[in-house]
Amino acid sequence: MKTKKIFYTVLMIALPFVWTSCSDLLDVEPEDQITKENFYKTESDFQAATGPLYNKVWFDFNDKFYYGLGDGRSDNLYAPFSDYVYPFTDLSETGLTGPLVSAWASLYNVVQQSNNVIIGITDSEVSESIKSKYIAEARFMRGTAYWYLASLWGDVIISTDPKELVKNPIVNKNPLKDVYEFAIRDLEYAAKNLPAQAGQAGRLTKYSAFGMLSRVYLSYSGISDNPNSGSRNQEYLDLAKKAALKVINDGPYTLMDNYADLFKIDNNNNTESMFALQWVPNGDYGVTNTQQAYFALGSDITGDDAAWGYWTRASYNVLQEYESTDNRRKATWMGDNDYYAEINKANGGYTVDHGADFLTVKKGVVGSNKDNSKISRMNSALNTYMLRLGEVYLNYAEAALGNNASTADATALMGVNKLRSRAGLGTKATLTYNDIIHERRVELCMEGQYWYDLVRRSYYKQQEVINYITGQNRGTIVPILYNTATNTVSVDPSKSNSSRSIGVIDETIFLLPYPESELIQNPLLRENPVPYTFTEDRITDLF
Repeated sequence: MKTKKIFYTVLMIALPFVWTSCSDLLDVEPEDQITKENFYKTESDFQAATGPLYNKVWFDFNDKFYYGLGDGRSDNLYAPFSDYVYPFTDLSETGLTGPLVSAWASLYNVVQQSNNVIIGITDSEVSESIKSKYIAEARFMRGTAYWYLASLWGDVIISTDPKELVKNPIVNKNPLKDVYEFAIRDLEYAAKNLPAQAGQAGRLTKYSAFGMLSRVYLSYSGISDNPNSGSRNQEYLDLAKKAALKVINDGPYTLMDNYADLFKIDNNNNTESMFALQWVPNGDYGVTNTQQAYFALGSDITGDDAAWGYWTRASYNVLQEYESTDNRRKATWMGDNDYYAEINKANGGYTVDHGADFLTVKKGVVGSNKDNSKISRMNSALNTYMLRLGEVYLNYAEAALGNNASTADATALMGVNKLRSRAGLGTKATLTYNDIIHERRVELCMEGQYWYDLVRRSYYKQQEVINYITGQNRGTIVPILYNTATNTVSVDPSKSNSSRSIGVIDETIFLLPYPESELIQNPLLRENPVPYTFTEDRITDLF
């Protein structure tokens, strides 16, 4: 999609689709035909305008890129015949790779729809206290989208008004540091102005913003002119700790008792969910969660023909991470003889029988409409986690570790050990980086996160991450034997290894190529970035 088309489309559809993309939890029905003159008049209008920010604008990001990039590129996921996974796993994507192009468009749809909402609400005559709450909601979404854009492409275009880009789509990109700064300012505004309690189930709170800030501060702390400096900025490590502590100490969120319950439809918007995409049960394509169709092993799970997950498998590398009693493995990956009571309920549940020694995806696989009336073809109706309390615990732990070799910080240990205890594992008395990154990988596996963990590390220990990715030996396909009772993976000695072609592993892998159509439409993307001029001061009284 060309740059001008992306921005023009968002500008034109901004008002009409506020009525067609809200979930049942965020739905607001119109009283009459929307026009510019009769909209943004009431708080109900604001709720309707922000509703699409929880689903429709994120659809093409969620559909394939969310896990293809986050888990495929990090080598959690192996899908050799899937053109939406293997280009990322094999480090061979180009500016023509479909999910990459769609994700760029989707993230800018988030940005521009957020801009439309901010502009519309700012010009409204409703009271400032109400306006600021919904502007904060839109700025949270815009800031989150820019964190993704910065993490993936580095230098990108900062935009606050779609009309300006429609007039002139040939504009300079802005540098990575400025994009991060812009995202931080948006999220700080959101933390200042969002409510402490969600007005509707699934809506954001100020603690959602503090949680996202803990992630973004943590990423930003490692950015410097030397990607192998080996250390992070202590000021931003401290800010990441403070933001996480606001969630941990003051927020309304608590861990679910059972890890597997996080991924059941009836537990959408649970006590641990801080920001989740809200998909419409039995909704139209574009406001639905399609992921089950790509993950499900067969039609005996989905009850229809949309079940293409046979070749979407756990990598040998990620299976080596699971400790023997870690119950997160079964909630994430299906292995032979695993039993799931929530699938195929009418026949007493579902027992996996691949007939081979590989594991397919469980997380996001929920069954058929006979198991839950909210499920339909290519729509699991399961929320997509974008941020949950478990990550905030891990963000705090990593910030507390900071530039040290280990930490015995009490809050860091409390959070990590809560996650480990829930997973059926023993507790830790101290934490190293390897401890924390291990927990991040298994706790958030198949939630689109691990590649961003590697990118964050590459900001200040780039060569270490290059060596780590090289050591994953992606070019070798290892036949495995897997014991689901003990989470033990081993090489099958009766079969031979095979190989696949992998792209070059060097410093270039940490930035994705710009979509080719964008480069054609806007040749300034090939030029050096131009500093962004900020028009407001940072908020100084958040903590």
